[in-house]
Amino acid sequence: MTLKDMMYISLFAAIVGALAFFPPIPIPFIPVPITAQTLGVMLAGGILGARRGGLSLLLFVLLVAIGAPLMAGGRGGLGILFGPGGGYILAWPIAAFVIGYLTEKSIHHLKYWKLILINTFGGIIIVYLIGVTYLAILTDVPWGATAISSLVFLPGDFTKVLIASAITIKLHQAYPMIDKVKQAA
Repeated sequence: MTLKDMMYISLFAAIVGALAFFPPIPIPFIPVPITAQTLGVMLAGGILGARRGGLSLLLFVLLVAIGAPLMAGGRGGLGILFGPGGGYILAWPIAAFVIGYLTEKSIHHLKYWKLILINTFGGIIIVYLIGVTYLAILTDVPWGATAISSLVFLPGDFTKVLIASAITIKLHQAYPMIDKVKQAA
């Protein structure tokens, strides 16, 4: 791993942490707030690619685990990962990796609509599958009921998909970082 890789990984971990400064929006019927941090997950995967994007979110999760106050509301520690939103957070490295992998596979034919599909799959479907399953087990609520309650996140998450896709396509046009990863590998 090069110094440049480590810098990009650290930078995107910091970006996801900085997105915590947007105040979380609590939801009365589900113990997980709406945050802006999933935007960073989508950007990390789409811009950095699979390996660096996944590692950046893995670094972020490890920093949260040791107590760094990087979650919305200035929270950190193992309690966050073992709490109701823990499944969503633990899904972030997987989501960033999947988004990065799919982006790398279509990098030479990258279109806005493809990025929307990629970010929806990785940033919504994968995160929801893991997060809802974790929350259902933790709260002992049936999976279906937990999944239905999490639909409240969809409008905001789809907005993040559109934003992340637009930023990713513009950055790849100006500075194609994934092509440079393939050349270095």
